[in-house]
Amino acid sequence: MAKQSPAKAKKLRGEAMRAAAERRAARAASQCEVTRGEVDLDAYAEVDGVWRELGLAAPARRALIDDGYYKLSDLRKTSLDAIKELHGMGPNAIRILTSAMKKADLSFRK
Repeated sequence: MAKQSPAKAKKLRGEAMRAAAERRAARAASQCEVTRGEVDLDAYAEVDGVWRELGLAAPARRALIDDGYYKLSDLRKTSLDAIKELHGMGPNAIRILTSAMKKADLSFRK
């Protein structure tokens, strides 16, 4: 295989650097409504006190509030699988909710 000329190597390096810069810019342009400022976080702060006391992360709190769950007893109306499908519910949030439900002697719908 023939050795690349210095001009060709410089051109390829420049193209690679431009492509990397474009990828970084695309990642920086967030797809999240919260970071773009489209979500009124003050509205959530007024009603997420119960979830905040349990130690749930903000995405999990917002997911529960968006689906109409404002307190622990509201979760009796739904199944654990339905809660797991909510966007923002991770394994840690599920662990926190299930342990809080057990402590309160509540259970998810079957």
